[in-house]
Amino acid sequence: MKIIFVILGILGIIIILLALSIAIGSITFKQKVKGEVKELLKKSKEIEPEIVQEEDLDGLPEPVQRHLRYAQVIGKEKIKTVRLKYKGYFRQEPEQKWLPLQAEQYYTTDPPAFIWHGRIQFVPFLSIKARDMYREGKGNMLIKLLSLFTIADAKGKEMDQGTLLRYLNEMMWFPTAYLNDNIQWEAVDSNSAKVTMSDHENTVSAVLHFNKKGEIKNFVAERYREVKGQFFMDTWSTPNHEYKEINGIWIPAKGEGVWNLESGDFSYIQLEIIDIEYNTPL
Repeated sequence: MKIIFVILGILGIIIILLALSIAIGSITFKQKVKGEVKELLKKSKEIEPEIVQEEDLDGLPEPVQRHLRYAQVIGKEKIKTVRLKYKGYFRQEPEQKWLPLQAEQYYTTDPPAFIWHGRIQFVPFLSIKARDMYREGKGNMLIKLLSLFTIADAKGKEMDQGTLLRYLNEMMWFPTAYLNDNIQWEAVDSNSAKVTMSDHENTVSAVLHFNKKGEIKNFVAERYREVKGQFFMDTWSTPNHEYKEINGIWIPAKGEGVWNLESGDFSYIQLEIIDIEYNTPL
């Protein structure tokens, strides 16, 4: 009987130590991200506000002009910083079940950069926390299990390309950035246009598809995809399903990320914007 109590006591101590380690790991991870966000937003405080004018749209392909008018950016202050939150679901493989996801993200538009951090919940007491980042031309994805164990710390040219392309894609949530000097547009047809973005040594392109109202219905590009430690260039798209007016600007509020593979389309993330703030750095 005494042995049983001893074993239970040891198990209790192990559980307490594990819980304490997880709590400390979570605090450490949050502090790391908080410091990175503070550093990211530091330069944005030095930028003078600008107002989008009608003439700023001159020379853009017609569907892009249609989109910016629909988004109601004319007469609004150009967006320099963004803070948003979204919820949704994520999976790594087509046969896997969808897992709940919560995320928060910060952006600057001059220079282009972002920090994203999110949590994927496997079971009530088991989660993965991740931080994705693009800054000064470099991308990095850090993933930790239980906030303690590093299971990925991806860097390199493929991450640089992928994270800048992600930034270009997510500019649909802060569309005044489409007017920045590092963006070039090329007409495709009456409802689509090619966009190219350059930053440091990286250049990425995509085709945006618009409807008659001016909503972005899809974003299609070639992006690196990691499969078992190797990178492959595949077609990536992000169809939007619903627009909402948030803080005076019409943006996509619901959408998904899809790998358009030879074996078929693989939707790996579904998300919904729940909050967004512009030009209010920490």
